[in-house]
Amino acid sequence: MELGILGLPKAGKTTLFNLLTAERAATDKFAQSREAHVAVARVPDPRLAALRDLFAPRKYTPASVRFVDIPGLERGQGSGNLDLVRLREVDALVHVVRTFEDPEIPHPAGSVDPVRDVRDVDLELILADLELVERRLERLVQSAKRGLKPDEQRERDLLDGTVRPALESERPLREVELSADDERRLRGFQLLSAKPLLVVVNVGEAELAARGLEERRLQERPGRREVVLCAPLEEEISRLGPDEAAEFLAEYGLPEPSIDRVIRAGYELLGVISFFTVGEDEVRAWTVRRGTTARRAGGAVHSDIERGFIRAEVVGWRELLDRGSIAACREAGSLRLEGKDYVIQDGEVAHFRFNV
Repeated sequence: MELGILGLPKAGKTTLFNLLTAERAATDKFAQSREAHVAVARVPDPRLAALRDLFAPRKYTPASVRFVDIPGLERGQGSGNLDLVRLREVDALVHVVRTFEDPEIPHPAGSVDPVRDVRDVDLELILADLELVERRLERLVQSAKRGLKPDEQRERDLLDGTVRPALESERPLREVELSADDERRLRGFQLLSAKPLLVVVNVGEAELAARGLEERRLQERPGRREVVLCAPLEEEISRLGPDEAAEFLAEYGLPEPSIDRVIRAGYELLGVISFFTVGEDEVRAWTVRRGTTARRAGGAVHSDIERGFIRAEVVGWRELLDRGSIAACREAGSLRLEGKDYVIQDGEVAHFRFNV
């Protein structure tokens, strides 16, 4: 899973990137990199950690998320303002929007207005999509002179009848209802405004102390989630030892570190879950789409498993902890045998039988 962090300059993007990935990219008030930062974060999962403690494996492999910190956007620049190659590769976008006031770090628009900033960044994505769609339609118009194939005609109807009108009305495509077939057709275009969006509301420390984690809802929208945090404060807390960090989190009324909330919101947006494989060699988390069958989940582990799938042995992570071993779960009848069409659930432990 790959998430792209974007936003206006001085919103706290790179601070969030450092917080999530434990990197140390420059974040002082004069820093303004034009290069993207890329790093991988381990997904905190207490369920997997508990299984690790039970099995004491030689190798421990949590799920991971790749974060790309895109340089700050400038208003009204269109596609020339965006790192299109990087953005089109990511699965979802994380827009960091500031609500904090700081006279030493002036907002590029002259005032702090998170609703305006979310709208303006969305507009930059929409303009980039519109440029791409119009170029494609121009090519289809030229192709129409020799006659369009059925697939090309369907694509032209979709772009001209649904996609372009939505973009011209400044509506992001994540808010447009499409059939499964139309979604499939658009997937190859990697349109930016169609990507799920996580809005990270970056509040000041004083505001956090006054409000706690009360959500500053900008406006409920399809394909969008929000997380409220104070990135500089939590970056400082992340550098502390576990006991001291827990004490500071409790002092500010934070039930968990922001990396947990950001990644969980990203999972919800993308509709993905984690299942686990366990043993003395390795305890590992695997990320798959919600609704994935046992056979396809096996394919996430190794393509041979999907090809030669026989069955899956499945048990819930909590029951495995309570019983203490796979053998005890088998004896108690809680280790289930499931076929290829069984849908893997979040937090299940699976062992796959296959033959190739």
